[in-house]
Amino acid sequence: MNQNLQNADLLTAIITPFTEDGQIDFASLTELTNNLIDQGSNGFVIGGTTGETPTLTHDEKIALYTRFGQIVNGRVPVIAGTGSNNTAETIAFTEEVAQIPGIDYALVVVPPYNKPNQRSMIAHFTAVADQVHIPVVIYNIPGRTGVKMEVSTILQLAQHPNIAGIKQCASLEEIEEIVSGRPVDFAVFTGEDAQALTARILGADGVISVASHLYTPRMREMYDELYAGNFALAGSLQRWLTPRMNALFMFPSPSPVKAALAAMGYQVGGLRLPLVALNDEEKEELATALKLPKDALAGQLTRDMLEGD
Repeated sequence: MNQNLQNADLLTAIITPFTEDGQIDFASLTELTNNLIDQGSNGFVIGGTTGETPTLTHDEKIALYTRFGQIVNGRVPVIAGTGSNNTAETIAFTEEVAQIPGIDYALVVVPPYNKPNQRSMIAHFTAVADQVHIPVVIYNIPGRTGVKMEVSTILQLAQHPNIAGIKQCASLEEIEEIVSGRPVDFAVFTGEDAQALTARILGADGVISVASHLYTPRMREMYDELYAGNFALAGSLQRWLTPRMNALFMFPSPSPVKAALAAMGYQVGGLRLPLVALNDEEKEELATALKLPKDALAGQLTRDMLEGD
């Protein structure tokens, strides 16, 4: 039985930690995952952009998803990245992932590089959804794919019984339109951290977040205050979070969030080429943007420092 996405509002698009010799560090992944759940994350995307999926082999992805399903053990929904720019390969890999216990949904990106038009996108996602035995979540991220899925296309695909939702990286106005026109069981998540509060107010189900690696307690508090009717406090928390959220994308992601996690004591390892870890100068720039002491990412970063005003 799949976990219901619409019971989650704060999903972490989790990193892939590596050991010193470049292998997936499952012990570190376990520690980070459990801590995030304890702090208030109530869902995950594994093997997304933040997880450096393009640099993982097929076998590594299967191993990662298998172990992650075991780590989460049904506590929260898990969405696994399975998309590519090859429809046949996407179907085959998604079907393979569908057999993994603990994986609830497949995240299928708008095909990158090919630059499909809207009719092609409909054909691609329909073919995938028709042939796989796991619910599909569309990933619309035009900054990385080179093309944008239009709202009318999203709403047409939302009618498909095996398309369960969307991770939408676009304007708030488009989120408004999707929320207004969607079926009641179609989940809508913003993929833009800085939209987390506003998207929720507009009727989206929540956020798929990178910043939640560091700021889950504040983001959980923000949503809880919203639900309690404390709108001014929720807005204040989002305003506090926004510059820090934006800072995590000032260098190629996930290098900033990995640098911060490493400074907090997590054994996250480096990045796989073509991405590289931040150098000392970049760490200082990031620390300043995160409103931390300049040398915070070179030493021991505490939660008190991270959440200080």
